[in-house]
Amino acid sequence: MRVVFLEDVAEVAKSGDLKEVADGYARNYLFPRKLAVIATPSELKKLELRRQADARREARLEHEAEDMAKKLGELTISLKVRAGAKDRIYGSVTSAAIAREVKRLTGHQIDKRSVELAEPIKDLGKHEVPIKLTKNVTARVSVVVERAEEIEQEPEEKEKE
Repeated sequence: MRVVFLEDVAEVAKSGDLKEVADGYARNYLFPRKLAVIATPSELKKLELRRQADARREARLEHEAEDMAKKLGELTISLKVRAGAKDRIYGSVTSAAIAREVKRLTGHQIDKRSVELAEPIKDLGKHEVPIKLTKNVTARVSVVVERAEEIEQEPEEKEKE
């Protein structure tokens, strides 16, 4: 029996797929759980309209991601951190810190998992960091890690010592 899947079914099909399945599987499992419907001409037309809408939405998202990638490509993120001898920083600069700084500078929320750091940054200097916006669009951001000026102790704290 040919069916159109309405939901993802693990290891069988994804939503929107048209597949041939066993009659009993369709009647006893897929139809009662509303995971699929019989592939009638009207359902096939709905499927085609849904695919077209998905393609338009995907194209719009790709275009927005490309615009965002251009903005991020021009962006230089400057992070000030405490550093010790030989320009080694205390701790590290993580993808979460970079995502926070991108949000602060641009106003766009970037998921920390989309910042593709092989490992956290542990040295001062300039680093190129890729940020994956969609599966086809990746932006490269310049991250400059600088030594923070040592903060003077408050006068009250000096008196205590």
